[in-house]
Amino acid sequence: MKYAAGIDVGGTNTRVALISETYEVIDRKQFSTNGENPEETLKKIRDIIHEFECPIEGIGISCPGPLDLIHGEVLTPPNLRGWHHFKLTQHLEELTGVKVYLENDANLACLAEAVTGAGKGKEYVQFLTISTGVGAGFCTGGKIYRGARGFAQEVANSILWKDGPSQGDLKKGSIESIASGTAIVTRARAEGIEAEHAGEVYEKAAAGNLKAQEIMEDAYEYLSSFLGILYGVLDPDLFVLGGSVALKIPGFIQEIEMRVRAKVYDALQDNVHIVPAVLGEDCGLIGAACLVFSSQEL
Repeated sequence: MKYAAGIDVGGTNTRVALISETYEVIDRKQFSTNGENPEETLKKIRDIIHEFECPIEGIGISCPGPLDLIHGEVLTPPNLRGWHHFKLTQHLEELTGVKVYLENDANLACLAEAVTGAGKGKEYVQFLTISTGVGAGFCTGGKIYRGARGFAQEVANSILWKDGPSQGDLKKGSIESIASGTAIVTRARAEGIEAEHAGEVYEKAAAGNLKAQEIMEDAYEYLSSFLGILYGVLDPDLFVLGGSVALKIPGFIQEIEMRVRAKVYDALQDNVHIVPAVLGEDCGLIGAACLVFSSQEL
């Protein structure tokens, strides 16, 4: 049996797992990510890996983007300010003596769902996570499609609404500025609606709050338009939706699927299949292990 270390670096926590080639999580540890000092985080990762009882074939690491996958460098993720332009793979390989494979977190979530999750057995799998932000990945034959420079599926800044809302470094009218959990809550608060998460905005909309209804309608409408575009461009076997907004708001995925079917060619409506992600919090860890094992096959 072969084993890999799967690492999931988040803005709040970092998780490290020992995963078998059958994608069973054998052991896992979690600690707080130091968003200002990547070296401290990497040393903790090294220490945990050295405690694993089984030798590993490699280390797969899931990290928020944008990333320079060619040079193994973290570019400018907004939730890891101290990691900007940090050569992650080089530093972790020097610390551990093990080959490191770096990938965007949404790409790895897609890979995990394609290999062993909701998209298992499908050739073309499109993944989209709707949570704090909006991230995406596309897999063909169990392999991540990265594009010419590794930036394929960096969809957050896709512009759909002229002079629409914006947040952070994103342009006005970008899909993340409309449909992410952060965007939904930000727009609600601007309208005087008290909400801690998108689910509360949904509840207020369901209770008859007109402003909350408008915000949720915008999220449904623009997100379904975006998925309709992706269907026209990529023609996936199925679309996997993950993230807290998609999975925790009642009827969210069904609503999006209904609207997408109404927006594609009539002859293509039966091709629209949108399903929930099934791997939960383990998708990044499992995807990281998939990356190690698939890279060894090349």
